[in-house]
Amino acid sequence: MDDKSILDHINELAVEEHRLRQSHATHTSDDRRRLELIERELDQAWDLLRQRRARSEFGEDPDDARERSVDEVEGYLQ
Repeated sequence: MDDKSILDHINELAVEEHRLRQSHATHTSDDRRRLELIERELDQAWDLLRQRRARSEFGEDPDDARERSVDEVEGYLQ
């Protein structure tokens, strides 16, 4: 997956997240679960994009970057 594909995916998720948050008065348990999944998937996508950009910056192959598990990404200190 290249940077553009990752950014496109991030944008798609952000649009869906925004739509779900706008309808907050009618959140179902499915909506809340979907929001949680979107948040985690966004964290993973941003992490992958940062990995790719760092590899490029330091002359490494960005295609060697790999999506990390949710637990690993969520465990990082910001």
